[in-house]
Amino acid sequence: MTDYQDKTTLFRSKSLEQALSVRAILEEILKALQEKGYNPVGQIVGYLMSGDPTFITSHKNARSLITQIERDLILEELVKEYLGK
Repeated sequence: MTDYQDKTTLFRSKSLEQALSVRAILEEILKALQEKGYNPVGQIVGYLMSGDPTFITSHKNARSLITQIERDLILEELVKEYLGK
């Protein structure tokens, strides 16, 4: 068995300030997507899976906002919210 299979990589969590920023940005993106008539869940998932910002509308600067935060930080915030942590 190789050495890397026996070890767990530790994921460094973001600070409370970063979490609040991610949450605020996601709320703005949600509003912009809803205003344009898009399914926010589908569009955000498309962005997270592909990294392609064109899944996010440019309405209300949402596309620019989402590219300001790393996708792993968005995923961390969504998982924490889902798990109630």
